[in-house]
Amino acid sequence: MEFRHELKHEISYADMLDLRMRLGVVLSPDPHAEDGKYLIRSLYFDDLNDRALYEKLDGINYREKFRIRYYNGDTSHIRLEKKTKLNGLGNKQSALLTAEEARRIVCGDIDWMAETDRPLVRELYVQMKSGGLRPRTIVDYIREPYIYAPGNVRVTIDYNIRTGLNCVDFLNADCIMIPVPDDPILLEVKWDAYLPDIVRDIVQLKGLQSSAFSKYAACRSYR
Repeated sequence: MEFRHELKHEISYADMLDLRMRLGVVLSPDPHAEDGKYLIRSLYFDDLNDRALYEKLDGINYREKFRIRYYNGDTSHIRLEKKTKLNGLGNKQSALLTAEEARRIVCGDIDWMAETDRPLVRELYVQMKSGGLRPRTIVDYIREPYIYAPGNVRVTIDYNIRTGLNCVDFLNADCIMIPVPDDPILLEVKWDAYLPDIVRDIVQLKGLQSSAFSKYAACRSYR
């Protein structure tokens, strides 16, 4: 399992405007973005004890989290993802799902998952059957992504974060979403073996401190 370095910072609106200008000079826009951004919708899973939530809040060193995600309302390309964090490093595994498969998972129709040839889907099945994992809440937000080839660097600015509260019908475009408290803006920086100095200089803002901000935890603030 390969891990990547990850840094998160909560930033101000003024910081975001400054970063947009500076990132655009050195980094390239993500070719998959539309007009430099895309809308992400994720459905997060947790167990009956909210283990994923409390492990994040308690700062547990090793933790795992499952989610289903699609972009810009396009349900023809849905991914099941498992995020693993260890010593501040991150790993992400993914597998494709059809819209019908995603709908069946949300509805609790999961026996078919035991027979699939996708290991990650089978792992989610085991977690749902034996660990009590189930869909917990929808998280929507807008992302502005930038990439830099040396170091395999990815810099993103996320904002307009919204929660579906207890709604899990994430294929429903009309699901009511509400803003999370304080309307946070999040800067994320991810890289492999090294972070080039030119990128490090761009993302170092005055007074900026690393943050353990979690969109999932923020969206569970109404729990």
